Amino acid sequence: MNRRTDDCSRATHATPPDARKLAGPAVTAQAFAPACERNKGPILQVLRQEFARAASVLEIGSGTGQHAVFFARALDHLVWQTSDRAENHASIHAWIEAEGPPNVLAPLDLDVTGTWPPVQFDAVFSANTAHIMSWPEVCAMMAGVGRVLRPDGTFVLYGPFACDGVHTSGSNAEFDRMLRERDPSSGIRDVRDLDREAQTAGLTWKANHPMPANNRILVWRRRS
Repeated sequence: MNRRTDDCSRATHATPPDARKLAGPAVTAQAFAPACERNKGPILQVLRQEFARAASVLEIGSGTGQHAVFFARALDHLVWQTSDRAENHASIHAWIEAEGPPNVLAPLDLDVTGTWPPVQFDAVFSANTAHIMSWPEVCAMMAGVGRVLRPDGTFVLYGPFACDGVHTSGSNAEFDRMLRERDPSSGIRDVRDLDREAQTAGLTWKANHPMPANNRILVWRRRS
């Protein structure tokens, strides 16, 4: 999937300084996105709260793999299951091999419009995915989340969002214009539209956390 130019999968294959001492082909395959380094701390603050009672998490669109190893190390009470399309697996494998703690798992091959894992999770996390998917793909993601979440499980979605048809900043409006020029099926999604699809999938609105750089974290809970 094409992603925002500053997020975790539109990245260079430069090895971060703390991994350069590691040798072998896995390290050279590590893609590095500066945005992951900038946003991982604020996201983790919310995940500590929202995933406090979770034991297993499915990440949709693990991208470079940077987020996965960082969050799994910080949240060592849970098992972090990575996933993405096959073309992104090399970097995820490389990050896990170089730095991953034992509670982060190798990526599943997941296209949201295809076959989902035949297991359930206590939580689902996805970052910077909804605005680079087509709307039918977003709907498929919401439906899939509803199927793989256990009752009372939590879905956390990070990224830029519009509210009631209005962009929350001028930079988001410009970013949305650029996305739609590049791919008319993509674009920043509106919270009310996402919540409608979430409700259809059996999810209930829980929280809206403001984040740096005009992003937000939206949270839903799977109905019992």
